[in-house]
Amino acid sequence: MTFNYSKLRGKIVEKYGSIAAFSTALGISNITLSMKLNNKIRFTSDDIIKIVELLEIPTDEIGDYFFTQ
Repeated sequence: MTFNYSKLRGKIVEKYGSIAAFSTALGISNITLSMKLNNKIRFTSDDIIKIVELLEIPTDEIGDYFFTQ
C-alpha cells in the first residue's frame, strides 16, 4: 500500500524551507526521510507523533497528511 505524502511535503517546505532542514529538525538523515516520503520505508507511530508536533498539524488532520492513498 502506498500513500500520497504531497500535502506533508508542502507543509514541510512551508514550515522549514526544505526537506533537508526538516530532516535535521526531526533527527533523521535526509536520505531516510526521502525514503519515507517515497514509500520505501514506512513512517513509525513515533515518527508521526514527532512530525505532527514539529509541523503543528491539528490532530483531526493527521489522516490527511499520512493516510491518503
